[in-house]
Amino acid sequence: MFKKIIIMGLFLLNFNTNVYAQEVQAWDVFDYLEALEGEWTLSPASKQLGTLSYKKEAVLPLVGTDAVGISFKVIGGFSTIEEELLPNTRAQMVTMYHCKDIACTKLKATHYCVKQNQPEFLANLEKSTATRIILECDMSTQLCQSKEDHVHTIIHELSNNFKHLKSSYLSWENKKPKNKSSIYHFDKRIQK
Repeated sequence: MFKKIIIMGLFLLNFNTNVYAQEVQAWDVFDYLEALEGEWTLSPASKQLGTLSYKKEAVLPLVGTDAVGISFKVIGGFSTIEEELLPNTRAQMVTMYHCKDIACTKLKATHYCVKQNQPEFLANLEKSTATRIILECDMSTQLCQSKEDHVHTIIHELSNNFKHLKSSYLSWENKKPKNKSSIYHFDKRIQK
């Protein structure tokens, strides 16, 4: 009897770890990004925690207003997600998220930056979740290996029942992280 209890316990322990050890697939990350679809306003200055990015000349007039600070839109027959950051400002940027291949084994992104370069990213499938999406510079590309100032990591973090978004664009220069990166806090825009 005691042996049966131990064997059953080991079976259940093994079963539970297998259930929770499943790796996120690229399509899952695409779905997580798709859940961001819509318009987001820049949070008030009091909620722009851990960053001074909101004080940039092109951004500050948007803080705490109803103006769109970031938007996500599914395009291309549901094959691509377009992120528009800081629309209608001098700091406007676009990031396009899509599957790298037809089987969607990797989720890729290209960021069209005000730094006048276009870093390419791959989703980190081991670290991404439905509330924390992580994209890292594709080290097979020349820009990501260069000393040039570029965004090296993009992180989107959701909280407050998917109504608050913290978007971080972490930069590298001279092959190491920079102290100054762009981090913004957004609130889901209420549709009127």
